[in-house]
Amino acid sequence: MKAVARVLLASLLALAGCSLLQPDPPAPTPSPVIQFGGTDRAWIEINIAMDESLLPLLELVPSRSGSPDVQAVALQVQAFTEAELSALRELHAQAGLPRVNPHKSMPMPGMVTPDQVSKAAKATGEEFDTLVLRALEEHLTQSRQLAGSEENSGAEPQTRALALQVIRTRDAALATIKEAA
Repeated sequence: MKAVARVLLASLLALAGCSLLQPDPPAPTPSPVIQFGGTDRAWIEINIAMDESLLPLLELVPSRSGSPDVQAVALQVQAFTEAELSALRELHAQAGLPRVNPHKSMPMPGMVTPDQVSKAAKATGEEFDTLVLRALEEHLTQSRQLAGSEENSGAEPQTRALALQVIRTRDAALATIKEAA
């Protein structure tokens, strides 16, 4: 009996020793950390708020505008705005920004207000087109200026790349508006 106990004890000690000699499993490879700076975070939130405020105005264009040029520029702006909003919302999630946007409904240059949308909803033809073109020009100009700030001072590469895209789309749309006016 004592011999069996000794063999069992020796086996247990040998197993314990073997496990101590085994190398540790490799540490998990850290995933790259995305670093969003203050400028990146503010730019994302402001642009979401601005773009969301613009869409209700653009939705009025097909039924209120009498100008094919205004309809074309509105369609162009709506297409890139919706695409940018998708990218901005993804960046918003990656940056871990709060659910409530502090810039939503904040009066700021280029922000289309509910009052502007309401006023445009009561207009048609040339009066409507003038209101829309003015609001678009203000929105696009401010949006371009903000994108320039992000491009110059932002830290996060995806956000800066989106800012460069915004600059290009705004420049093209502003040129189209000048032709339509």
